[in-house]
Parts: sequence; structure tokens; C-alpha cells
Amino acid sequence: KRLSTMALWIDKHRPVELSQLDYHQGQAQQLSQLVEGGDFPHLLVYGPPGSGKKTRVMCLLNELYGAGVERLRIEHQTFYTPSKKKIDINTIASNYHIEVNPSDVSIYDRLVVQELIKNVASMEQLETGCQRKFKVVVLSEVDKLTKDAQHALRRTMEKYMATCRIILVTNSTSKVIPAIQSRCLAVRVPAPSHQEIARILMMVAEKEGCVLPMKL
Repeated sequence: KRLSTMALWIDKHRPVELSQLDYHQGQAQQLSQLVEGGDFPHLLVYGPPGSGKKTRVMCLLNELYGAGVERLRIEHQTFYTPSKKKIDINTIASNYHIEVNPSDVSIYDRLVVQELIKNVASMEQLETGCQRKFKVVVLSEVDKLTKDAQHALRRTMEKYMATCRIILVTNSTSKVIPAIQSRCLAVRVPAPSHQEIARILMMVAEKEGCVLPMKL
């Protein structure tokens, strides 16, 4: 099923392109240049909660593939352990990428990471007009992955580099093993300042015809 469009202003006014980002514009330009460069690496995107990590990742995907990444669907995926135990997890996907939080399955995160990336890497692009030879897997809360899963992820990243890129999202890199960090381009997203937050709130309020005192 497709994700319904919510009326929340945080979604309605969320930037969808790197050029629309309201703060850290210098970083946005660097990400855009990264896309234009052609040799796109695995990424480790980190910063405090609410700093805009996911928004930047979606803008980056838009830059890579176009507006098709905004057409999202929830998918229910099933995996089986060697002992035939059934593992269920929900993912969010477009025709170009898939997003998952492996920590949702606790101790079975290694299995999900390996199988999911293998499946994505082996599937051909559904739409070839984007001129990308790879799909993207976005892994959230990667700092919560078990060490076993992280070592498996490192091997998987190397094995499927030709057809798959991994974007890791985390609040902190302290629990991410060095073997993964060394295989990614690190992108730090600092929290916005109070002044930047206030400016954005005033801008949204003006668009919505809502009067907000600057003091508030």
C-alpha cells in the first residue's frame, strides 16, 4: 500500500531537493557535487535527533534519481533463519531505493541486513531513465546493530558495490565499527541553531497565513 499524504506542516513543507534545504547549505552543495561526480560512495550520515539527516538523505536520493523516489510504498518482507524461524520486517521503498531499520528485529539483524542487501543488489532497476547502475539501501539507527551484523554489513558492502550503495544513518558513530566507517564517506549533520529554527517556523507560518510573534 502507498503512504498517504499527511497534512502535517512538517511533511507539507519538508524540502525535497538539496537546493531547498534551509540550513547547512554549504553541505548541500557538496552533496550535489558528489552526485555530479559520478563515483558515488557508501555514506555514513550522522548527527543529533532532529538535525535533518533523513531529509538530507531523501533530497540526495532525489538528486540521484529524480522525483520518483518520493513515490513511496510500505512493503512487508519475510526472511527465514537457518532453523526456519520466520522473521518479519516492514520496509519503505521506491523503485530506486529501500529503507529499513534492522534493529526492529533485534538479534536477527545480521540476517536481515545480509538478505535485504543481497535481494536489492540482485534486482534490476525498474526504471532505467535515471542513468544509475545502482540502487540504494538506507539503514536507520545503524549504531544499534549488533557487532555480528556490522561485520556482516562490511562484507556485504564490498560484495555488492557494483549494483548497490548503502547509506547508514545514525545519531552517533561511537558504536559503529571502524571497518564500516572506513568504507563510507562520513557526513556530519549538526543541529540547526535556534535562530535557524525560528526563521523556518516564521517562513512556514507566513505560507500558511498564520501570525506568529517573533518572541514566541
